[in-house]
Amino acid sequence: MSTEPSRTALASRLRALHVPGHPLVLPNVWDAASARAVADAGFPAVATGSAAVAPTLGYEDQEDTPADEMCAAVARIARAVPVPVTADMERGYGLPPAELAQRLAATGAVGCNLEDTDHRTGLLADPGEQAAYIAALRAAAPELVINARTDCFLRGGAGPAERLADAAGRARAYLEAGADCVYPIGALDEATVRAVVEAVDGRPVNVLSRPGGPSPARLAELGVARISFGHQLHQLVQRYFAALLATVARGDSPFPEG
Repeated sequence: MSTEPSRTALASRLRALHVPGHPLVLPNVWDAASARAVADAGFPAVATGSAAVAPTLGYEDQEDTPADEMCAAVARIARAVPVPVTADMERGYGLPPAELAQRLAATGAVGCNLEDTDHRTGLLADPGEQAAYIAALRAAAPELVINARTDCFLRGGAGPAERLADAAGRARAYLEAGADCVYPIGALDEATVRAVVEAVDGRPVNVLSRPGGPSPARLAELGVARISFGHQLHQLVQRYFAALLATVARGDSPFPEG
C-alpha cells in the first residue's frame, strides 16, 4: 500500500499554508534539481516560475513554451519532491479550462498560477472573461489551489489610483469566481500592498518579493499570505554561473582554495 500523500491531501496541505500574516514563502524553481534544493531546505511547498522554466527549455516567457513541454517540466518537478507543487501556467497556454485541469492533474501539481494578460495582444484580458475561465477551471478541478494573478500594475495604462482600483476589482472578481489567492504582481510599495490586502477583506494575497521592496518579514506584517520570487533566483544562479565561466576562461580555477 502506497504511503505517498494523495492529491487531495497535498492540495489541502497547500491551501492551508496560505495564512494572512504568516505567509507561505515560495522560492520559485525551474527544474527538478532546484525543486529538490527547495524541499531539502525545509520549505513546505514548491512553486515553478514560467519565466525561469521557459529558458531552461529553450523558450521565452509569455507562453512561447508549448503546453506539452511546460507540463512535462512540471511533472518532472512534482516527481522529484514529496511536498505540494504549484505550477505557473501563465494564462493557460490556450487550453480550455477542463483540459488544463486534466493536464495539471497528470503532472502531479496541486496548484497553479493563472494570469490575466492575453499574450496574443499583450493587453489585459477582460476581467469578466478571466473570471469565467477561473470559474470553469474551479468546476473542473475542485481541489486545485488557484492563485489568480492580475497584471494591472504591469500593463495598466492609467495612473496609480486607477491601476489600484482595477487590481482590487479584478482580485475580488477572481476570488468570487473560485480562486484561493490573488497575486497583484507589480504591487511593490507598502501602501499598495496594504490597500490590496484590505480590498479583499482578509482573503489570501500573494506578493512578489523584489530588490528594494518590503522584506518578507514586513510583508507578513502587512497581512500577505504568500510570497513569491519569480525568476529572480534563477537569474542570480545564472549570473553566478557566468562568473564561474569567466574565471575558467581566464585560465583560473573556479574552485575555492583550501
